[in-house]
Amino acid sequence: MNIHEYQAKELLVAQGIPVPMGEVATTAEQAGDIARRLGGAVVVKAQVHTGGRGKAGGVKLAKTPEEAREKAQAILGMQIKGLTVEKVLIAPAADIASEAYVGVIMDRASKAPVFMVSAAGGIDIEEVAATNPDAIRKLVVDPRYGLLPHQAYLLATELYQEPKQQRAAAKILQQLYAAFVAAGASLAEINPLITTPEGEVRAIDAKFNIDDNELFRLPAIEALRDPSSEEPAEVDAREAGLTFIKLDGNVGCVVNGAGLAMATMDLVKYYGGEPANFLDIGGSSNPEKVVNALRIITSDPQVKVILFNIFGGITRTDDVANGIVTATRQSPIDVPIVIRLTGTNEEIAVKILSEAGFSAMTDMDEAVKRAVELATGEGK
Repeated sequence: MNIHEYQAKELLVAQGIPVPMGEVATTAEQAGDIARRLGGAVVVKAQVHTGGRGKAGGVKLAKTPEEAREKAQAILGMQIKGLTVEKVLIAPAADIASEAYVGVIMDRASKAPVFMVSAAGGIDIEEVAATNPDAIRKLVVDPRYGLLPHQAYLLATELYQEPKQQRAAAKILQQLYAAFVAAGASLAEINPLITTPEGEVRAIDAKFNIDDNELFRLPAIEALRDPSSEEPAEVDAREAGLTFIKLDGNVGCVVNGAGLAMATMDLVKYYGGEPANFLDIGGSSNPEKVVNALRIITSDPQVKVILFNIFGGITRTDDVANGIVTATRQSPIDVPIVIRLTGTNEEIAVKILSEAGFSAMTDMDEAVKRAVELATGEGK
């Protein structure tokens, strides 16, 4: 789950990190009023769940309340990477002497949180990693002990030369790790971490990605979710108990199990196609889940063919077959459906599908190739 910048800043403030907070506006008039209350120059920042806001024109400096209103008017409603800006953060403008990057991420290779810090802040860390990887210092954190004081200070010396700033940065790094753990995050970063002309160290931007598996025990974090900033189909799928991620292709995939879903998408790519989604109906699917899966997939106009790839272990293939029949009777589907299923109750499933006018394959490669042919027009 992603959260907005202003929400991420609240998580930092809760741990004592110095952050200029600002206020959120949903109209240009509100933005002007907030800027008037704050006094002085402000920054108008689009609140959407994506990076690159500045490059897209979603971050603007305003020197007066009227200018803040005008900037907000221009930003509200704009599209940034397909997401509509519905709110803006009005924050005090900061005098910046230097910019650094600090972040902590769950790393699968080391199976532990990893800190990354760089004196080259204010730009995408991916860009720094690609052009100047030596500018990034990494440190694996033992989750049993957290980020220890001497480790935090070591990282801080990579950012600053002044002892006062090193001590301030070391404290912020420990506070950032505390925020990371408390929020059940998979990523927490401050970019940039700035110094002011007076030598103070502050965080003026923040980003958190929350691990969905942590949300059941963190209702306060779950409450930060903003469905209006998410892909509508993904919201629909989550409410239906499905795991769904929209992609850019035209082969709609309905699969049981994340591993099989990944293998299916790999095969689609291997045979020259492009998957339209990742959709896992789970290991104990009932017909209603299949109905919902088809409804969600067919709402995407890019989908040219629907591929079912079901391996019946815990999942009963006859449940999937009944779901396909029910869904197509409720709402006829105008794109071809390719079905591959094998495993539990396979013979019953094949009979159900045959009586409804469908055919089913048992070979995964053949089914994927057929789906790709239909999606590209080669199978007509």
